[in-house]
Amino acid sequence: MTIQAECRLTSASDLAFGNTGVIQAAITSTSTIGVQCTNTTPYNIGLNAGAGTGATVAARRMTSGAGATVVYELFRDPARSQIWGNTAGTDTLAGIGNGAVQSLTVYGRVPAQTTPAAGSYTDTVQVTVTY
Repeated sequence: MTIQAECRLTSASDLAFGNTGVIQAAITSTSTIGVQCTNTTPYNIGLNAGAGTGATVAARRMTSGAGATVVYELFRDPARSQIWGNTAGTDTLAGIGNGAVQSLTVYGRVPAQTTPAAGSYTDTVQVTVTY
């Protein structure tokens, strides 16, 4: 048998910021991504800017049905200082596979901002693994 280098995304949980009124202070939350790679296989996990109009990896946008937006950010570190984007070697998360599922934490933050109209705000971010 020959085992070839491979990586798979096994799971990705929703990042939920909960319910709030006026966004006068930062709101934080976390979610997890599961990745499984063959032992010793180096990998990079990238997150795109999301589906919100005008979004960037530094300022993603959740959108309501009426088109209003809430800016949010995704980070690779608990201090929320390293933006998580999709440019390998710059803002992706690098790791080395161990053959088992590895759980990676996504650290989210909605910064204080002018609060838009009441409603439900969502976004979809694509996760990419390269190896």
